Amino acid sequence: MPPRTSGLLLHVTSLPGRFGSGDLGPPAYRFVDVLARAKQGLWQVLPLVPVGEGHSPYASPSTFAGNPLLVSPEGLLEDGLLTADDLADAPAFPAGRVDFERVIPFREGLLRRAFERFEAGAAPALREAFGVFCVRHAAWLDDYALFAALKAHHGEQAWTDWPAPLAHRDAAALEAARRRHAEAVEAHRFAQFLFERQWAALRAYAHTRGVRLLGDLPIYVAHDSADVWAHPDRFLLDADGHPTAVAGVPPDYFSETGQRWGNPLYRWDRMREDGFRWWIARLTRTLDLVDLVRLDHFRGFEAYWSIPAGAETAEHGAWVEGPGAPLFEAFERAFGRPLPFVAEDLGEITPGVTALMARFGLPGMAVLQFAFGGDGGNGFRPHNFATNHVAYTGTHDNDTFRGWWEHGASPEERAVGRAYLGAGEPHWAAIRAVAASVADTAVFPLQDVLGLGTEARMNTPGREDGNWAWRFTEGALTDDLADRLALLTEATGRVAGGR
Repeated sequence: MPPRTSGLLLHVTSLPGRFGSGDLGPPAYRFVDVLARAKQGLWQVLPLVPVGEGHSPYASPSTFAGNPLLVSPEGLLEDGLLTADDLADAPAFPAGRVDFERVIPFREGLLRRAFERFEAGAAPALREAFGVFCVRHAAWLDDYALFAALKAHHGEQAWTDWPAPLAHRDAAALEAARRRHAEAVEAHRFAQFLFERQWAALRAYAHTRGVRLLGDLPIYVAHDSADVWAHPDRFLLDADGHPTAVAGVPPDYFSETGQRWGNPLYRWDRMREDGFRWWIARLTRTLDLVDLVRLDHFRGFEAYWSIPAGAETAEHGAWVEGPGAPLFEAFERAFGRPLPFVAEDLGEITPGVTALMARFGLPGMAVLQFAFGGDGGNGFRPHNFATNHVAYTGTHDNDTFRGWWEHGASPEERAVGRAYLGAGEPHWAAIRAVAASVADTAVFPLQDVLGLGTEARMNTPGREDGNWAWRFTEGALTDDLADRLALLTEATGRVAGGR
């Protein structure tokens, strides 16, 4: 992390635009311009992967693929893969929410049309680049494209419910499937190429404006994913491909039964044998797309909660030693030092986790919403931050600061908060407190800059639907707000690159 910088947290889908969901088109470039005007050095995004159950980017069918629904229709128009008529009849989508049930088929239809035009000879200048992309990423792309095609063919059934030869990756069955579904496989490859091309252009533009990208990597992958299907030997599975143990966290103050996430656990012994090759490939791919990576649920690298797959809750799990230092030593050999990671170290953190972070110089996280309980020694109060911290007013899993202040904070927390933050708008007082702290990096969800309430919350953990849908509307992020943030950034010594 560079010293004294700040940025905004906003997922790409939360950008405005007329096609129902934020994407990599003109509003994304305008957002970069606002970041530059506000003198911010970071744009933090959620995982850029295809969404899975509940439209969550944390339950993806691939940890390597990009989300094709982020492809900009305007960009496809510029490439000659769509026509103005294709976009003229776009539905009247809601401006402030993603209506996934309508957006997904609409955008998938545009991608199909773009692929058909490409196959028919449109955009010939892209053919060589597409070929190079397919060769460069074949190690994950071929499995993902076939997996996606087979999922569609089998009515979106889990891969463990496919015919056994396909589920168990019989070589002859896979070869026959590649021939039978060749067109669908190629369409998925092409959608990945389009995402990669548009994202690379946006990232390059951000760099010209002094903005770096902070990405997000969930520690676990979904069971119903190309990752588990293609590499079953690296996960704790039975002979039929079902998990024998799953991930989660034990009972605590917030949940009497803990949290049963259901992701399959890794065979860390197998991964250690080949030098953690799969993990290095996973992070290499992520760092192809972003400059820094938040490692979600960092505690699981030191010790993880293993729950028997048949258990309905997380109560009867056990702590198991994680890969620990050998994994991060492998990362240092692959990526050098300092490692470009942020450790998500929220929750109950053990001395072993703290020691692992210290050994590899990894910054942890501090979230202001957790600051106003307890006494003055609360580690989430800005006067207790360390320089090697990434400090937040809140994260994508929190309510907005205003929403928390109005509905989530206890009377005692509000009283301490008023004494600590002073008078004025609570959300801006929170931004000011985090910006003025000694933490090297400060990040603010855009909802807090806009002063929005609970209606703008991105995710409520444990809720199965209604998440990930918030969008800000065109014109909400004004020049006056950007200038206000720029003044605070200058005053707190966080101006990126001397801008």
